[in-house]
Amino acid sequence: MKWSVLIIASLLLWSCGNNQEQNAQGEWIKGTEQEKLETIEKQFRGFDMAMVETGYRYQELYWAGQDENWEYANYQLKKIRKAVEQGLERRPKRAKSAEHFLTVTLPEMGKAIEKRDTVIFNENFQILTNSCISCHAMEKVPHFTVKEPLYRQSPIRK
Repeated sequence: MKWSVLIIASLLLWSCGNNQEQNAQGEWIKGTEQEKLETIEKQFRGFDMAMVETGYRYQELYWAGQDENWEYANYQLKKIRKAVEQGLERRPKRAKSAEHFLTVTLPEMGKAIEKRDTVIFNENFQILTNSCISCHAMEKVPHFTVKEPLYRQSPIRK
């Protein structure tokens, strides 16, 4: 018993003494802690990468609704919300434009998915599409026109 207490106490003291900040270097992320942080932020980019993911998930959401794959549709809806929210963390100045989308459009789309009715889904999907177009106009990129997908890119089917 005494030996185990002595060993534990020694390990605790040793770990406290070795708790110095390490300046780890990666394969391509090098420099001071500040420089590494700036490199990582640059790699995450602004809102454009959030829109790439949102565009992909918008298409998947559409096809999930057409297939009546309601669980997959709900999954995509959640991922759209997450992508937009994370994009807003990087570009908070876009929050005003996205507010209606996050607080009204997405919850209404969720209610449509819960009803498991393709007609209701399609009506709400058109509202979602219009909300995207409206947000793009508010952000002064009205040339980013959004339309229902014509072709399926993903192999996921119900």
